[in-house]
Amino acid sequence: MSSSQRVARPLVQTLRQERLLQSTSHFSRSFSRSAARRDEGSTTTTSTPPPTSSTTPKDKLEAASKADEDAKQVEAAKIRMKERLMDRETTTAHWAERKLVRMGTPPIGSRRRRAAIRTSENVPFEQLPYQCFQEARKILQEDRQEKIRALAKEVAKIKRLEETPADQVPGGERKKNLRLASLRKYLEELKILADVNDPVVKRKFEDGLGDMNKPIYRWYAERKWRGYPYRMITQRIQQLNIVPDVLPKFDPVADVQLYFRRIKVTPGAILDSRITEVPPRLRVQVFNPGERLVSVVVMDSDVPNAETDSFDRRCHYLAANVPISPNETSLPLGRVNKETQLAVPWLPAFSQKGAPYHRLSVFVLEQKPGENLDVAKLRELYSARDGFSLKSYRDKFGLTPVGFNIFRTIWDEGTAGVMERAGVPGADIEFKFKRVYSMKGEKKQRGWEAKRQKPKYRGLWKYSKRIRGISHGRR
Repeated sequence: MSSSQRVARPLVQTLRQERLLQSTSHFSRSFSRSAARRDEGSTTTTSTPPPTSSTTPKDKLEAASKADEDAKQVEAAKIRMKERLMDRETTTAHWAERKLVRMGTPPIGSRRRRAAIRTSENVPFEQLPYQCFQEARKILQEDRQEKIRALAKEVAKIKRLEETPADQVPGGERKKNLRLASLRKYLEELKILADVNDPVVKRKFEDGLGDMNKPIYRWYAERKWRGYPYRMITQRIQQLNIVPDVLPKFDPVADVQLYFRRIKVTPGAILDSRITEVPPRLRVQVFNPGERLVSVVVMDSDVPNAETDSFDRRCHYLAANVPISPNETSLPLGRVNKETQLAVPWLPAFSQKGAPYHRLSVFVLEQKPGENLDVAKLRELYSARDGFSLKSYRDKFGLTPVGFNIFRTIWDEGTAGVMERAGVPGADIEFKFKRVYSMKGEKKQRGWEAKRQKPKYRGLWKYSKRIRGISHGRR
């Protein structure tokens, strides 16, 4: 330390102490009776004096009635708060969202959107005070009017062509029918183009409020499904070899979602056998108009057969004549009519110990228009469950596969109990893989290694033996 530093050191220490005292005095409080800050004075509470013996019965009655009124007001406030939290359009509470989903009325839109609606002035969407937005809506409205005029022209064309006799049309009846089909297809395209850019229509679809009987909402739903969900289900069909193991050719055209006990199942997921004891619920979304009848088949295509050393198929569920439409999508398999629809009741998914995973496929097959299948005949044919063939069922009754989903099952800790409760034998059977030995003879050593196996090269054995991981020890 230099002489100048030694001289300045006491002065620096004094300045530091003074600065420290100033900073601490800024946060210190004076011991006065008045509050140091305004907010501290507001937080002081005054205690009510205890009731004295001079309190009259009338005062006691008034105090009790006042307490009851306060309690009623608090209870009413709680009810109003709960009603506000259970509103589909404004709730942001997690427990309220889960409860609304269980009630079958899920929240509308995203949580961020609901929070914005709750804190905004609830201005209608089409009246938002943004000049650019309103000018864009005017352009879209003009485009929509053009499409509507084109729609009217096409409708007039179709009407004229329908009234024209076939012998007056060049090409006859065949050409007339082709022309009508082409005009009707273009008419449906114009219906979609008229509303495809409308922000109100898009908002209703994103909020889940769209009417699926209208072509624009079906078009939006199909475009959304053709993205990730369709690619996933087609990937599962290829990965799990559904084609050609179950059907020689198949391409789904309807969205089929699978739910077990309110749990949505990812296609191809391995489920606990105890979850599958209750029949699942399907959500089948079709994208073409009108109501139709479908058959629902759940089959296991990996039933091991020890006698033939192969795999058989088993029917776990079969129902026919089930109506679905674009607006009616829910299909609980446990609530179908047992007399006119149910052919083979639900059998839980199970797998014996040691067997590979079982693929349980869920197929939705569309029936011919206006045709009901004979459920009694289906019971007679498939009540045995074993040896079920989906291809034979499709060809025999003229059905068209439109939707698909799949889940898998393996042996787990609850499988034995599931099989016992379902009355299925074989829980004590365990499959073991048979080891297949090679029929080739033992390979003799060749080359450098074979030449140096003599005792003359004993000193090199520690290098040659290391090649195949054999011990370095000498013989």
